[in-house]
Amino acid sequence: MLVLIGVAIVVIGFALRFNALLVVTVAGLATGLAGGMDLVGIISAIGKAFTENRYMGLIWLTLPVIALLERNGLKEQARQMIGRVRAATAGRVLMLYFVIRQVTAALGLTSLGGHAQMVRPLIAPMAEAAAANRHGELPDAERQQIRANASAVDNIAVFFGEDIFIAIQSILLIKGFLEQNGIIVEPLQVSVWAIPTAIAALLIHCTRLSLFDRRLARTFAMPVKKDAR
Repeated sequence: MLVLIGVAIVVIGFALRFNALLVVTVAGLATGLAGGMDLVGIISAIGKAFTENRYMGLIWLTLPVIALLERNGLKEQARQMIGRVRAATAGRVLMLYFVIRQVTAALGLTSLGGHAQMVRPLIAPMAEAAAANRHGELPDAERQQIRANASAVDNIAVFFGEDIFIAIQSILLIKGFLEQNGIIVEPLQVSVWAIPTAIAALLIHCTRLSLFDRRLARTFAMPVKKDAR
């Protein structure tokens, strides 16, 4: 049980808001020493893990690009574009993104979207603008709800859509787990049976978004002005 000391160090370090990199490094060193490794072996293992997974750091390169685009008016352009569509509502914008996100995930394009790349700079501002065009300026609570729904759409769509793609890691994980318990299945079988679940997720979440639109319409219904004659 002593090798679990790294977990305790991470929990305590994050709770006390110490430097994250320092906390993780100390936790790794403590775990290695508790497991009987020498200092050279621990450093070698950390270096090997970094080298083998260095491509994971490429995701951080997108953040400065997104920041520059936002600073140069990406959100404003998204709001203006959706403002020209009279039929647009917050729920309809998010429904459309749900369909696109789920279909692309089903084709294996799980990176075509995401919170940092798509939701924050484009989808959430477009949904907010659509709601503002119909109901006027919204309070902060409603704007935060729209943003939360935009994030949820991305998560749910990719979660249920990616299982349709036969070569995704989740399919292989399910196949391996079933085989360990004596159930032999082909990845194609798991993929096919994921389709009804994805359709159900689409219908359920689109219903939730439609109800969200109706709630906004009831809450911010414009009063009808009486004729002064």
